[in-house]
Amino acid sequence: MAKKATKKKKVAKKAAPKKAAKKKAPKKAAKKKSARKPNAAFMAPLTPSNLLAEVVGSKAIPRTEIIKKIWVYIKKNGLQDQKNKRMINADAKLKPVFGGKGQVSMFELAKVVSKHVK
Repeated sequence: MAKKATKKKKVAKKAAPKKAAKKKAPKKAAKKKSARKPNAAFMAPLTPSNLLAEVVGSKAIPRTEIIKKIWVYIKKNGLQDQKNKRMINADAKLKPVFGGKGQVSMFELAKVVSKHVK
C-alpha cells in the first residue's frame, strides 16, 4: 500500500473589505431647555436650633446650605470614620445634634438636621 502524498494547500488570505465612510447625518436643531428651577421647599430659609447653630451659625439659611456647612465642619475636623467613610463620628458640638449618638450614618444626616430646624 502506497501512502498518498498530501499536498498542503496555500490558503489565500482574503483582503478585508474596506469600510465605507459613514455619512454624517445633518444635525437637528437642538431644542432649548428651560432653565431648571430649584424646588422652593429646599430654598426656604430655616432657622437652626441653638445646638445646630454652634456648627452652622444662627442665621436662617436653606436646608441645602445647612447640610453643606455640616459637611465642611465634618471635613475640617476629620470626623468621618477612617475605616467606613459612610459613618460620621460625633465630637462635643455634634453629639447633642445627633441625639447623643457617638456615630451617625451620612444617610441619617438629613433626618437629624430636620429635627433641629424651624
